[in-house]
Amino acid sequence: MVLSKFVDELPIPPMLRPVWRRGGQSYYEVRMTQFRQSLHRDLPETVVWGYNGSTPGPTIEVESGESAYIHWINDLPEKHLLPIDHTVHGAHHDVPDVRTVVHVHGASVEWESDGYPEAWFTRGFQQVGPYFRKQVYHYDNFDRACTLWYHDHALGITRLNVYAGLAGFYLIRSEQERQLNLPSGEYDIPLMIQDKTLKSDGSLYYPDQPDKPVPGLKTSIVPEFFGETITVNGKVHPFLKVEPRKYRFRLLNAANARFFRLQLNSGQLMYQIATDGGLMEQPVGVRSITLSPAERAEVIIDFTNMEGRDVVMTNSAPAPFPTGDMPDGGTAVVMQFRVNRPLQHIDTSVIPATLSEVPKLLPQNAMMERFLTLDHHLDHYGREVMLLDNKHWDAAITENPRLGATEIWTVINTTPDAHPIHLHLVNFQILDRRNFDVASFQKTGIVTYTGESEPPAPQERGWKDTVIANPGQVTRIIMTFGPYSGLFVWHCHILEHEDYEMMRPFVVII
Repeated sequence: MVLSKFVDELPIPPMLRPVWRRGGQSYYEVRMTQFRQSLHRDLPETVVWGYNGSTPGPTIEVESGESAYIHWINDLPEKHLLPIDHTVHGAHHDVPDVRTVVHVHGASVEWESDGYPEAWFTRGFQQVGPYFRKQVYHYDNFDRACTLWYHDHALGITRLNVYAGLAGFYLIRSEQERQLNLPSGEYDIPLMIQDKTLKSDGSLYYPDQPDKPVPGLKTSIVPEFFGETITVNGKVHPFLKVEPRKYRFRLLNAANARFFRLQLNSGQLMYQIATDGGLMEQPVGVRSITLSPAERAEVIIDFTNMEGRDVVMTNSAPAPFPTGDMPDGGTAVVMQFRVNRPLQHIDTSVIPATLSEVPKLLPQNAMMERFLTLDHHLDHYGREVMLLDNKHWDAAITENPRLGATEIWTVINTTPDAHPIHLHLVNFQILDRRNFDVASFQKTGIVTYTGESEPPAPQERGWKDTVIANPGQVTRIIMTFGPYSGLFVWHCHILEHEDYEMMRPFVVII
């Protein structure tokens, strides 16, 4: 379906107020419900799921070091909005169809509050998963100022719950960040970018079979889902009226599987100031930004002296990435900025020459290097199944770093796709990427490099929690495990891959 572009104004997610805040502590209540929301002017309202009556959910904003408690409440109906494949791990007929658990993506948090995939719960907590420990999650927010996001993480149906609308922003602020005099207040805007397919009645479409249907299954998981149109903050191809001044945008790829390569059709630079884990050491001027699912980048766009101009943000990333089909009319355009608001006051915000120190983690300080493969197989139905280190979700845990230990994880991608690899609990730094001979490795188990080591791109040189592992490359990351011990997960953030076995637990031991 072809939908008109730039006919709906960009919604800004509301800010969630705490029930109470005192003495460096705060308490929130967040309710998951089903409701109707307009995604485009020319369509009937869409039945969606969301937090506190909106998708994206309300933005939660806390101070670095603030101790926040959040009561996540499932008030969803018993019937799922989208088709469930009961052959997928964790989604068999022995569990309720509608179950949720919330993960604050990028947060360093105790494992009981991390949103472990089997810590799910149903409406009113009538049924809970085997790893459910508490109704009220506790976030210490030890992180630096950064853009995080919260989303559902229930085992076997994460792709459906997030696509239905269960996602929102979680921002951590700090005094150090405020002293930089970056664009702030109404000039600091989060942008959640997703792809959707909408039917003529406005309802969400999600396939119940892959392109080649699976005999004997009424509903089957698909290898990846790519929608026909782009939404930003829950609107299809919206526009934003801006003043001729600097703005800070928090870009989030919240799509199931689609990568975005974002540019401005004006050709102007975007000044990237932050990665997943917060501010970089200095701004980087870029003409395009590639974001895999779950990655974030904060940018400053300067509309000064552009009165009367319209600037369009475009997307040029193939799907699947990096060798799939190029975007078409519905997916090559993201949104429009209209520089038609009068300047309210002189813009005194700045793009600082230096932002924040990012201490380098040194490979010589690593206590261990783990070699972990990304693998592609076929299941007994002939469907793609992606694995981490050739192991299924319920295999014995093999990654058990010690609390406080620095490790290098060397990720060997033998598949034809790029995978966004996400680790819970920790931020890491990218060391390098290097081409290798995949066919030789699959025969011998020995990595034979075919190119020189490539350092991370300038816009990746900060704290990260999600890294693009390119096909035919070895990607090395380094991190220190802590400050919590316990049970966490690492996985591909293509949600269809995550739901179908490309996720593994790890345990931080004392």
